[in-house]
Order: sequence, then structure tokens, then C-alpha cells
Amino acid sequence: MSGSKRADAKRQHVLDAAEGLLRDGKADFSMRDLASRAEVSFATPFNQFGSKAAIMHALSARRIAAMRTLLAEAPVDMSADERVLLAVDTAVAVMLESPAVNRTVMGWLGAAGPAAGDVWVQSATLWKQALGAGAGLSITGQPEALSRLAGHLAFGFRGVLSFWTAGEMSDDMLRLHARETAEALLKGLH
Repeated sequence: MSGSKRADAKRQHVLDAAEGLLRDGKADFSMRDLASRAEVSFATPFNQFGSKAAIMHALSARRIAAMRTLLAEAPVDMSADERVLLAVDTAVAVMLESPAVNRTVMGWLGAAGPAAGDVWVQSATLWKQALGAGAGLSITGQPEALSRLAGHLAFGFRGVLSFWTAGEMSDDMLRLHARETAEALLKGLH
């Protein structure tokens, strides 16, 4: 196995251990706890990620990658509206697979850290994927407008998730509010 593959495997192993700690209800785990759970040296999580905040950003990236993978399996002949709502349903399903873990991850994303993450860029990429060329929207064929809309969909979904993360919205209501937010953004584009 090449050095970069070994390093990636080690990073994934540390992330798996972090998820395990979160699933066990240990949201306040230390880097020492993480190293112990992953059966690696104390320095490894720091060397791989730098901080606990960076680990949470990496866990978020995992979620978004899972959403994108699932969305890629959807039929391509859907309208942009249909694909966006499918992306909402897909994203909600991923978040509800492990609500306690995902609330913790989301909580970390809302806190200032030593370095800026790229969650917004990753999320906007998911919504760009959902919008495709914008079939059925008044901005079809306008890449800049579609890119802005993808950013607004990312803002909207993150906003809904923030209320869910804070416990102000039940798991049962997450899909409804996320769909309503996306529909409101799409409504003016017909």
C-alpha cells in the first residue's frame, strides 16, 4: 500500500473511532480518548487532523459525500425541482441515520475554530449536483445564477439543520421544514 493510501486509511480509522465515541454518547471525548479508541498513538489524531474541530469538519464531509453518492444514483431525467427535493430527502435521511452523532457534528460546525472549514463549499457542491443544468427553472443555462441558487440552498438547509441541532425541531419535522425551505427558494424560478 502506498504512503498516501496508508495515510488515508489511518485518517479514516481515526474518523471511525470518533464516530464510535459519538455513538456511545461521548461527545466531549478528548484527543487522548480518541487515540485510545482508535488504538493509535496520542499524536496520531493531531498529526492527521490538527484539532477536534477539524475532525468534526471531516465527519461532516463524510456526510456530504454520502449524500452526493446517493444522489448520483438518482434518475437523470428529473427536473431540477424534483432533484432538489430528492437531495433534501437524501440529506435528511443521512442526518437521521444517527441523529445524536450528527447533532454533535453540526454543533461543532457552528462554533468558531482555529481554521475555517469548507463545509459551505461542500454543501453548495451537493446542491449544484442536485440542480444540474436547472431543467425546468427560469435560470436554466445560467451557470452563475445556478451557482448562487446552490449556495442559497446550502444556506437554507444549514439553517434548518441548526434549529434541529439545537433541539428546537424534532426529527419528524426535519424533512418537512427542509423541503419547505427548498421549495420557497425554487418557487420564484418558474
